[in-house]
Amino acid sequence: MTNPVTQAAVLLKEHRESIDRLDAILVYTLGERFKHTQAVGKLKAAHDLPPSDPSREAAQIARLEDLAKEADLDPDFAKAFLNFIIQEVIRHHKKHQN
Repeated sequence: MTNPVTQAAVLLKEHRESIDRLDAILVYTLGERFKHTQAVGKLKAAHDLPPSDPSREAAQIARLEDLAKEADLDPDFAKAFLNFIIQEVIRHHKKHQN
């Protein structure tokens, strides 16, 4: 019979390894996402476009809330995350305007 503590330790190690891989995926994904965020800021600044697009932002927030529900993720968290990204776009736009 397997020792329950040993079995728990094995399961914990497996979960942590998966979490570590997912963290790496998130970091690389965010890196790629923010490369595009910076490019959007440069493009908007170069073409004198407004830093924010309220109709697109509202549509994106609704889209992310739906995706979050499908993924069993807190929609408020998804909304806060998208708002953070939007603020980064605006910050990059303003940086490139100056």
